[in-house]
Amino acid sequence: MSTLLVHIIDNDPEVLDSVAFMLRSEDIETTRHGSTEAFQAAMPRLEPGCILMDLRLPGIDGLTMQRRLHAAGCRMPVIIMTGHGDVASAVSAMKEGAVDFIQKPFAKSDLLAALNAAHEQIEHPLPTSDERHAAEALIARLTRREHEVLAELIKGHPNKTIAYDLGISPRTVEVHRANTMKKLEVHSLPEMLHIAFLAGMMELAQDGG
Repeated sequence: MSTLLVHIIDNDPEVLDSVAFMLRSEDIETTRHGSTEAFQAAMPRLEPGCILMDLRLPGIDGLTMQRRLHAAGCRMPVIIMTGHGDVASAVSAMKEGAVDFIQKPFAKSDLLAALNAAHEQIEHPLPTSDERHAAEALIARLTRREHEVLAELIKGHPNKTIAYDLGISPRTVEVHRANTMKKLEVHSLPEMLHIAFLAGMMELAQDGG
């Protein structure tokens, strides 16, 4: 982890300072940028690393910037952070290749876990066949209804919409969602979406519109 360089993008100077201080205590070097435009201008001079970027930014927002980086072939892994997380934003970030999606205020352990995943992606940019098979095996544990709920989450739908689409109550959706997370051995929506991505469910959702 000490070799990982983190480029922080946030329009709040306090966030930039506090996150940089948090990472410096772990011997992780950082660069700080107050906007996506400032980061773009600095990119030619920056060493490759991981991008830790706020979702809601003035001008070019985090998701738009992530899409542009993706389209430009930028291989630096991206972690999205936000104080206004929602399912659709998480799904959009993951579909564009985000390593993780963390909500402010986040614990140091959560940030370090996301950075560990980013470091792993740098070392192994493509999922191995073992990772894919492991993800498929986890997905195979799901019941038909749990699989349907996961497929709806991949589309970015909130619980109420899923309940309406499947003809069940929002409370039942919550139960299925909790059971799905338990069977997939994850603790957050980004982790669940990552398993779905490895198993090929994201591509199926995109193909299906």
